[in-house]
Amino acid sequence: MKTIIIHSDKGLQQSQRLLDAGFEAQTLRSPKNYEKLWLENKVLVFIGALGICVREIAPFLEDKKNDPAVINIDANGLFVQPVVSGHLGGANQLATELAALLGATPVITTVSDTSGLWQLDLLPQRFDWTLECPGKLTSLMAKFVNSEKTALLLEVRDKGTLFLENSLPDHVNVFYNAEEVDLSEFKVILAVSPFLHDFGTKAIFYRPKVLQIGFGSQANVYSQLFEKELISSIEEKGLSFSSVASLGSAEIKEDEAAFLHFSKKYNLPIQFFSAETLAEYEVANPSDKVKSVTGSASVSEAAAMHLSGNNLLVEKTKLKVKDKYFTYAVSIHSENERKGFVEFVGAGPGDPELVSVRGKQMLQTADLILYAGSLVPKELTHYAKSGCVVKSSAGMDLNTQIETMQPFYDRGLFVVRLHTGDPCIYGAIQEQMAVMDQLGWSYHITPGISSFQAAAAALKSQFTIPEEVQTIILTRGEGRTPMPEREQLHKLAKSQSTMCIYLSASIAKKIERDLLEHYPPETPVAVCYKLTWKDERIYRCKLEDLAQTVEDNKLKMNTMIVVGKAIDNRSGFSKLYDKKFTHAFREGK
Repeated sequence: MKTIIIHSDKGLQQSQRLLDAGFEAQTLRSPKNYEKLWLENKVLVFIGALGICVREIAPFLEDKKNDPAVINIDANGLFVQPVVSGHLGGANQLATELAALLGATPVITTVSDTSGLWQLDLLPQRFDWTLECPGKLTSLMAKFVNSEKTALLLEVRDKGTLFLENSLPDHVNVFYNAEEVDLSEFKVILAVSPFLHDFGTKAIFYRPKVLQIGFGSQANVYSQLFEKELISSIEEKGLSFSSVASLGSAEIKEDEAAFLHFSKKYNLPIQFFSAETLAEYEVANPSDKVKSVTGSASVSEAAAMHLSGNNLLVEKTKLKVKDKYFTYAVSIHSENERKGFVEFVGAGPGDPELVSVRGKQMLQTADLILYAGSLVPKELTHYAKSGCVVKSSAGMDLNTQIETMQPFYDRGLFVVRLHTGDPCIYGAIQEQMAVMDQLGWSYHITPGISSFQAAAAALKSQFTIPEEVQTIILTRGEGRTPMPEREQLHKLAKSQSTMCIYLSASIAKKIERDLLEHYPPETPVAVCYKLTWKDERIYRCKLEDLAQTVEDNKLKMNTMIVVGKAIDNRSGFSKLYDKKFTHAFREGK
C-alpha cells in the first residue's frame, strides 16, 4: 500500500500531479494515526517541509530492512528526497521515478547509489539470485565502495553475469575458476556460483537458479527425512541448494507426497514426465528394475537431463530414509554452464547503435567475434573487449566457419556469430545450428532489428493501413534458389499487402513483371540501399519503374525493395484515437 501525506493546498496540487501521471496511491491530509500508516504501508510520500516529515516518522523508526520507504517532496515540487529505506527499501529508485513524473530533481545521498558501483545487496533482487554472506555484509560493501581490491568469480553464465562482465569497476578482477583466486590478494570476493567454496568471511555468494534435480523413489518416502537427506547430500557434493531451479520425476510419481511437499515448501516447480520421454536419454546408470516398474531405464538421471537439456553434474545417487530408498541426480542448464558457448547475434540493419542492448553486451563479452563481413559494418565489432579476436566470415564456407570457432569453443570461451539484421530472417543459421547440434555445442540466439523495420522507419511509414492493408509479407524473388510453388511472387502479390523483398535487386526485372500481375503500375515502391549505414540511399518510384530505378543506380547487394500503398500513406486512421472507441474501451465495453 502507498500513501501520500499532505498538509497544504500546494501539497494537494503536487499529489494530484503524481496521481494524474500514473502513480497509484491514496492521499491523506494531516492524518492522526501515523503508527497505523507505518505498519500498513510499503511507501509513504510526504509533501511539505523535510523537518515535519522527520518529526512525524521518528517515533516509529526500527530497522532499514523492515521500515517502509519514506520520501519527502517539497510543496513546490522542485526536489524529491529519500528519507528512510533509500537503498534497500527502494526509496532511492522510487524518488528518481517520482522526480521524473514531476520534472523535479532527485536528491540521492547513499554512497553506493551515487558512486555508480554495483549495489551488492540489490543484485539478488535484480537477477533472481540468493545472497549468502558468511561475514558482515555491510563491512564488505563498504570495502567494495571504497575501491578495495575485489575478486569476481563467475562459474555460470546468465543475464546477471553478463551485466557484471560488461560493467567491471577498475578495482575488480574477474575469474572463471575458483582455484585461480588468491585469497591473500583480495579484500572482497564476489562469487556468482552454484558451487560451494570456503573463502572465509571475505566472500559474498550469489546463488543463481541454474540447477535441476531429478527424483526417483519407492512409494511413500518419509517427507521430512527425505528433505533432510536430500539437502545434506547435495551440499556434500559441493553444490548449493539455493541454486536449485526446478524438480522432475516420472509420471507414476506425480502423487508422491514427499516430492509434492518438498516442491511446495521451497517454491520449486516440479514436472512429471512420461516413460517415453525419459527413455530417450542415454544415462550413466540404467536399471532394469526401474525399467520394469516405470517403462524407462532411468528416472532421476533422465528427468534431470530432460529439465536442463544437458549432461549431469551429479549422477544417480541412492539414499535411504528408514526402510525406504530414493534416488536423485543434478544437472545444470546448458545455457548457464561456464563452458564453450556460441551466441548468434542479430547486428540490426547496420547502424551500430541499432544493435540490441543484449547484443551489444554479447559483443563486449566475446572472446571471438565471427561476423558476416560483406553484410555487417565493421564498426559493430568495435564493441569488442581488449583481447577479443575479430574475424570476417566473408569467403568462408560452413566448414571453415566451424573450424574457426572450434578452438575457442573447446577452450571454454565465448563466441559471437554476428549476422546482419535478425539472424532468423535469411540469416543462413540453420546449417550452422545443424552442425553444432551434431557436435553437441551449446548456443543461443539474440534477435536483432530487421531491415524491413529499418525501412519503415526510414520511409516514415506504417506498413499497415486500418481496414485496407493488415499484412506485411517478408519474402525474396526466385533467383538461384527456387521458391516453393505456393510462394511464387506473383501468387503472393494477389493480396496486395505491403511486401518487403530481400536479396532480389539483381532480378529486379523479374520482380517488377511478377508483381504487375496484381499490383497497379502506379503502386508506390521504395528501393532501399544499405539502410541505416553511413551511405544509405533510398529511391522512391512507381512499380512500373522499379527495374529501371535499380539499373540506373547500379544496385545489387544490401538492397531491400518495399512495395505497397502503405508507403508514405497518411490516410486510414486507427480506431485507437477515435473518441467513441476510446470511451468504450475505458468503460470496458
